[in-house]
Amino acid sequence: MILIASILLIFYTEQCLKASVNTCGDCIKSGPGCAWCKDLNFTKTGEQEAARCDTPAVLKEKGCPPTDIINPKNDFIKISNKPLKAGENPVQIQPQEIQLDLRPGMPYTFQLHFKRAQGYPVDLYYLMDLSYSMKDDLENVKNLGNDLLKELNKITGSARIGFGSFVDKTLLPYTDTNEAKLKRPCSDKNEPCQPAFGFQHVLPLTKDGDKFKSMVAEQHISGNLDPPEGSLDAIMQAAVCVNEIGWGNSTRLLVLATDDGFHMAGDGKLAAILEPNRETCQLVDRKYSKSTLWDYPSVGQVARKLEEQNIQPIFAVTKKMETVYTELSKLIPKSAVGVLSEDSGNVVNLIVDAYNSLSSEVIMAHEALPEFISVKYTSDCKDGEKPSDRGKCDNVNIGTEVVFDVTVTVDRCINSQSFLIGPLGFNEKLKVNVRTRCDCECDDINQPHPHCKEKGKVVCGSCRCDPGFLGQHCECQVGQKDVASLKAQCQKDNGTECEGKGDCVCGRCQCHLTEGGNNFYGEFCECDDEHCEKYANKQCAGHGKCKCGRCECNEGYEGAACQCAKSDEDCKIDGIVCHERGKCVCNQCECQRGYKGPSCKVCPTCQRPCQESGSCVECLAFGTGPFEKSCVENCKHLQHVIVEKLIKHDCRVKDKEGCWMLFTMTEQLGFDKYIVNVLKDRECPEGPNIAAIVGGSIAAVALIGLLILLIIKGVLYASDLREWKRFEKDRKHEKTSFNIKQKAFSVLCNV
Repeated sequence: MILIASILLIFYTEQCLKASVNTCGDCIKSGPGCAWCKDLNFTKTGEQEAARCDTPAVLKEKGCPPTDIINPKNDFIKISNKPLKAGENPVQIQPQEIQLDLRPGMPYTFQLHFKRAQGYPVDLYYLMDLSYSMKDDLENVKNLGNDLLKELNKITGSARIGFGSFVDKTLLPYTDTNEAKLKRPCSDKNEPCQPAFGFQHVLPLTKDGDKFKSMVAEQHISGNLDPPEGSLDAIMQAAVCVNEIGWGNSTRLLVLATDDGFHMAGDGKLAAILEPNRETCQLVDRKYSKSTLWDYPSVGQVARKLEEQNIQPIFAVTKKMETVYTELSKLIPKSAVGVLSEDSGNVVNLIVDAYNSLSSEVIMAHEALPEFISVKYTSDCKDGEKPSDRGKCDNVNIGTEVVFDVTVTVDRCINSQSFLIGPLGFNEKLKVNVRTRCDCECDDINQPHPHCKEKGKVVCGSCRCDPGFLGQHCECQVGQKDVASLKAQCQKDNGTECEGKGDCVCGRCQCHLTEGGNNFYGEFCECDDEHCEKYANKQCAGHGKCKCGRCECNEGYEGAACQCAKSDEDCKIDGIVCHERGKCVCNQCECQRGYKGPSCKVCPTCQRPCQESGSCVECLAFGTGPFEKSCVENCKHLQHVIVEKLIKHDCRVKDKEGCWMLFTMTEQLGFDKYIVNVLKDRECPEGPNIAAIVGGSIAAVALIGLLILLIIKGVLYASDLREWKRFEKDRKHEKTSFNIKQKAFSVLCNV
């Protein structure tokens, strides 16, 4: 780990990502690789003061004398290595307190030694489920006090035991709330039975095995309705009621004996309990007074409180519950699971085995870690060489020393802070005091200087001007220039003056402080390092630095918030990333130009560029067209194959000669790249048939003439027919009139 830290230190000190720098302090804060040149004549007239800020190597190349380069380093001070005094517990961790003076962004690694000591005291609190199904187990527990103390004293020489019990909340649907049932919830009327309760603290931690036996002997079984019990309620109270339980400076064990599952946060709603668990001690007359008012705690709450109090839980459960509590144990560091026999007869051996297993596992972790400080661990144990958020060593025997390399990094300038590091399950902690080195010590003379036109003082090589003066040499006096022109110099694209984050003074933006106490920066104060994307409520996911509103990810991370480990395995198909049509971000393809799918394979809205490719196809396949003389240069994106036959074609495009070219286009990797299969024979139109046209024209004229004659003939025929019918009608009328006249004449003659 020391080697890795040295490599990281070299990496950090070889780069200087300077932002807005006007003073030596700004430079030191801008990055661990930045140094400041305090030589008066280092900058040229008109050159920004930021030129004084760079890596030490670059400053030397520019001519800065090595004695004028200000480059603060990390510092380590060991405050105390506590000696062992008579009557005190053995010391297992060294050192006990250190002082770190750290440069922001520059990691520092120190060694932490842990050695398991002989005779370290043990406190064991036995927390038992007294629901009716644990009746036989209670009888055995009444007699285990002296046996358990005897076995623990063999290991540590100093042990104490206590006792508590639990059932469940005395509300429906967990417990029958009939008054008689609350007083006597057991089904057997001849069985001694105590009233229903949530959690009760019976016996504080004691070395007296006989007292344990007598107090537990007074306990009786109780009962409830539903199978899950109020185990988490009981664990929470046993963890937070430190004084009542009597937890000491010792290895703290909490044994939970039960044959059923547990209720958790949210289950209280079944009984109309809406107030969440407050994680505070609420014992009144040794009973949990908020059992019917507060919801059950969550697993996360229980795990956090156990870790805060250095309590290691041992879940002594029946075989049917082993899987449930094994999964619970995975969520609670430094916990163990053991299987009880039918009557809990094996509980002493179970506890001893679990204690040996827990105490041989050393997990180094930190607590009360201030914001902007990160800690990583490695160790000399098996699989301990990879940096992680917690150091871990297994199978650590008494007298064995293990060494953890602890790397501390401060991301930005902070006030003096402290935090604790120590092995889980032990009260011993290393106190780490952290200060940041963000100021320059230049030993300047506090009086006006000729370099600053007698209008300011020299501070670390640059001028700190008196009020009313600005500039590299304090040459600019406010009020001597046109205000409008000065303000115009402070506006980006005629926008807001200094982006609303600074003041325009003598034509230059003087940026305000951010909410976090740092400066906005940039020519127009457009940047700050506090407003980047967050992931898991951490800026840049804790895997990068915020620079001007964008995350600059650490090596091996990517994404807008540095939230992803860099990898492109899921983006590859046959070794090709995203079909060369996008980029792999967070192991997922970000496709471009309308391509979709997990590997950017298809483009639902894209069409074949048939018409656009016509000129290239013509020159490639037939040697004609607009690109006839520059075909190679203009048509690199197409590969053509001439085929005798096409089953179907994607494109039908006219060439320069008016012939139809038929071809298919198969898309290749990347954009606008195709393999084109072109049909060898084009579809060209044939010339006109003059004879057919003339013959057809004559035939058409003849036909039209014939039709006209037929029409005229028809009209004449119709006219003649009409006249004939009229003639016949008149003739018939005349004949009828003659007959009438003849008859009339005959009548007259007869008279």
